[in-house]
Amino acid sequence: MLFKKSIPKLLVEANESGEGTLHRSLTSFNLVALGVGAIIGAGLFSLTGIAAADNAGPAVILSFIVAAVGCGFAGLCYAEFASMIPVAGSAYTYSYATMGEFMAWIIGWDLVLEYALGAATVAASWSQYFSEFIEGFGVHFPKELLHGPWEGGMVNLPAIVIVCLLSLLLMKGTKDSSAVNNILVIVKVAVVLIFIALGWSFINPANHTPFIPVNPGEEAVKAGTKGFFEFFTSDEFGHFGISGILRGAGVVFFAFIGFDAVSTAAQEAKDPQKGMPVGIIGSLVVCTLLYVLFSYVMTGLENYTKFAGDAKPVATAFAQTGYTFLNRSLIVAILAGYTSVILVMLLGQSRVFYSMSKDGLLPKIFSDLHKKNQTPWKTNLMFMVFVSVFAGFVPVSDLGHMVSIGTLFAFSLVCIGVLILRKSDPDLVRPFRTPLVPLVPILGVLVCVLMMAGLPKESWGRLAIWMLLGIAIYYAYGKKNSKIRKEYQDSLK
Repeated sequence: MLFKKSIPKLLVEANESGEGTLHRSLTSFNLVALGVGAIIGAGLFSLTGIAAADNAGPAVILSFIVAAVGCGFAGLCYAEFASMIPVAGSAYTYSYATMGEFMAWIIGWDLVLEYALGAATVAASWSQYFSEFIEGFGVHFPKELLHGPWEGGMVNLPAIVIVCLLSLLLMKGTKDSSAVNNILVIVKVAVVLIFIALGWSFINPANHTPFIPVNPGEEAVKAGTKGFFEFFTSDEFGHFGISGILRGAGVVFFAFIGFDAVSTAAQEAKDPQKGMPVGIIGSLVVCTLLYVLFSYVMTGLENYTKFAGDAKPVATAFAQTGYTFLNRSLIVAILAGYTSVILVMLLGQSRVFYSMSKDGLLPKIFSDLHKKNQTPWKTNLMFMVFVSVFAGFVPVSDLGHMVSIGTLFAFSLVCIGVLILRKSDPDLVRPFRTPLVPLVPILGVLVCVLMMAGLPKESWGRLAIWMLLGIAIYYAYGKKNSKIRKEYQDSLK
């Protein structure tokens, strides 16, 4: 048996209220802000320059659009589930309802890669920008306290501090956490808008010419002097031309990761049937629009070739305007971006484990709620320690691909879940319906699988090791304590 969790049972859980349940306090605006908070991080400020210089040139604008379309397929599938099953847990809960308990466990364990390790990775980078920010005031942070022991230091202290502060904020309550996130989102979006507005009048059209730089390999394929497979396997593939736009889409795709975290807060939304689709699709639309305008201005201010190997491509581009005062504001925006990403990742992780604990797959401590604040504070506390250790002591430079592969795996399963549920339960009430089924879910799976295939082999190896560890824990604890299994066994007596 697959031991699926029935939709009616999930809906009963979604409508529970009172002591021991999550507090519904998030509006549609809060949910959109959560999505924007998770999506717009420093990726916008760094990946844009990398993709322009190495892959797409000014056509990085098109790369963002291609990546957004790929995310949109998965986002539409998430929106259908989130409006139909407004329960905390995101892809874990959706998999439980469609593919059974074992796959639900796999995806729940997989989401640790996206949320917990993602938060650790971002926190480690946050500390570097924090150090740069305070140096502007003449305060110099010791390098030994900015890097872990494997990177020539002692501990990444600022990374630990920010993780602890945000974890304590989450323990206090989702409403307060959302309010802080709203402020952070307003700050970073304001700086992005200022960059676009001030930079627009300084755009040099010559920098957008050619819009799609020529790829000699593609030209040879068109002329018939080189075979496509030969070109596809060569170093020329992905460096400008149409292939460069597609490769650039793979690079900037990861600037969109995070919108799915909105669905983990479904049980805390005031009107989830309406709010969840608005939060998921709305945050994707807002971020895509900002990304396209931002990349258009950035590549118009400075020639894309100047961004090669540049650690601060945005500052390089904005220097062409003469408004140097904004360079400091960009650091503030990056810090705000990182902070909101860490906050939403920590929120998402605690809600996934809360749901798994409620189902008996994890110990009860993960679903214990604070009597006053109605938050899974013990889970927040444990992940505060776990994430802090990774952020403060472990080199996280290699964890980025693990975060990405875990996220893409989750996206794929959600798209497959929509296909399964449309066939198994076609008459279920769906406040939001994914359009063009089965086309949209199938395209979502294809895009995600292609993205996963492009990741290094080491990422697949680490994913396999992580999953084997998770499977061992499932058979040692989860399977034996599963509430659905116990209910089934009791029904046979």
